[in-house]
Amino acid sequence: MFSYPVTLTPDSNGTLLVTFADIPEANAVGVDETDALKQGLEALEAALDIYFDLRRPIPLPSKSRRGQPTVTLPALVTAKVLLANEMLAQGVRKADLARRLDVHMPQVDRLLNLRHSSKLEMIEKALGSLGKRLDVQLA
Repeated sequence: MFSYPVTLTPDSNGTLLVTFADIPEANAVGVDETDALKQGLEALEAALDIYFDLRRPIPLPSKSRRGQPTVTLPALVTAKVLLANEMLAQGVRKADLARRLDVHMPQVDRLLNLRHSSKLEMIEKALGSLGKRLDVQLA
């Protein structure tokens, strides 16, 4: 899973501003650190939706400094980010992927929708059609 480092900056009204150096479009505010990180995840996923819509490569997270808080994407979202980035790298369009998988376009749209709970097996199949393999590790 991807863990994006965040900067938590105290605001003048007692809240914390959350910013991501790797994804500058993602910003959030929380009342305390726990809330700020929760809101940060929502902001991060919303910003990633923009990257998906614009067909822009999604920057991978930089290494966090010791003690720096991070926001970790869920495993399914991480897999979708990897799929989208690989499609862009290979110049594969959604229609191309649908043909490779022998599915209808709405199924590919759902695979690339961060809010849809796609089956991991389908993402593995999509990555396989791109000559890649999803590797899951326990940390």
